[in-house]
Amino acid sequence: MPTNPSPQAQRGLARERDVAAMVEGVVGCKWSVRILRLIADGTARPSAIQRACPGLSAKVMNERLAKLLHFGIARRTVEGQRPPLRVTYALTPFGRSFAGVLDEIRRLQALVDARDPSAESAPSSTPGSSKPRARARGTALEKGG
Repeated sequence: MPTNPSPQAQRGLARERDVAAMVEGVVGCKWSVRILRLIADGTARPSAIQRACPGLSAKVMNERLAKLLHFGIARRTVEGQRPPLRVTYALTPFGRSFAGVLDEIRRLQALVDARDPSAESAPSSTPGSSKPRARARGTALEKGG
């Protein structure tokens, strides 16, 4: 009979899911990553962000900025009492840490890109055998789990 996890364990699991959702929500979206990088590099105004991202619509930009605000990665500052208002975005301390995650992903991608391509395309036959090895079938990923 399965036991229910303790309240502390449940909170821990909820935090893991929250972090996973945040990483997936930001890193899984090319626009979120690009916007985060622009804000980290000092591009703070929405109009400048949109100019720096050809093909990014205002609607999608606002959705992605809202996601960064929701996760506490960025903060929004509105200056002025009446129009025209000046809206700027900046990274929070947590956002600067999160940008470090993106830097690490970029570093890992550079390592993958620098790998020897001949090692990737090596023949799949065993030495001394002219018959190629059969690819393993029925792995957990192929079975959906």
